[in-house]
Amino acid sequence: MTVSLNEVADLAAAIRGEIAKAVVGQAEIVDHLLIALMARGHVLLEGPPGTAKTFLAQSFAASLGLDYGRIQFTPDLMPGDILGSNLFNFQTSTFTLTRGPIFRELLLADEINRTPPKTQAALLEAMQERQVTLDGTRHQLPAHFTVVATQNPIESQGVYPLPEAQLDRFLFKLSVPYPSHEEERRIVTRYAENRGLPDPVELGVVPVVTPERLAEATEAVAQVTLAEPVADYVVRLVRATRESNDLSLGASPRAAVLLAGAARARAALEGRDYVLPDDVKALAAACLRHRLALSPSAEIEGRQVEDLVASLVAATEAPR
Repeated sequence: MTVSLNEVADLAAAIRGEIAKAVVGQAEIVDHLLIALMARGHVLLEGPPGTAKTFLAQSFAASLGLDYGRIQFTPDLMPGDILGSNLFNFQTSTFTLTRGPIFRELLLADEINRTPPKTQAALLEAMQERQVTLDGTRHQLPAHFTVVATQNPIESQGVYPLPEAQLDRFLFKLSVPYPSHEEERRIVTRYAENRGLPDPVELGVVPVVTPERLAEATEAVAQVTLAEPVADYVVRLVRATRESNDLSLGASPRAAVLLAGAARARAALEGRDYVLPDDVKALAAACLRHRLALSPSAEIEGRQVEDLVASLVAATEAPR
């Protein structure tokens, strides 16, 4: 049974409704999570402590009905704690695979930048190829394997910067803002009597999609038309980041592929079977901000990556 684009949009609306039972506000973040889900991409959530990054990821998982797991990243976490290991069984004289928490459909990598790069690197193969290699043997991860990682800003104490290879595997880096005054009042009213945030399931968040239905939806998204002029626009925009004198590191070809896929998903969530340049423009900052590095002169001048992305979008001619 196939899913129409209208059904994809309805499915996204149902997921939004379930998340709203637990999370106050953050509508733009939720929309980007949905786009990443439909585009089969990974998401990095960054924001100061206490902005409900983990709670948002938990609510997102609760609305999907996928096999969910969480890893709390700490300085002493080792790669084997994520991937698992082969343990020797003395009774049978054979090795048995003990699977780590990475073998999930939706993995919450909580405070990913609190562990050293060696452990962060355990996710590289999984995020790119949806498989892990243990003792020379490849093990496939679930088809819907998705990483939602959270991190506090790099200025916080006790954190390690994510290497470029790790960052490049995230489709989006989303900045989780503080709530507005009205949203914060609603949060206080709703949760003041609790000693902590409850489980989203306790708040009535229920799965509204099956893995099979989600697979059909992602297949429908993949059929959205990406016209040649729009594909060329994506390439020109990404290449412009490599040609800017204000950037010492531009976006990779992987970024162009992921941006195009995300634009397809955004179009599908709006019920369209074709991508508009506006889809690309709307997602450019979230897709590119974590892939770029300022040049020394731009840093001295106090330039910001966000402003440079906006300038490049404005300067790159879009097809009509």
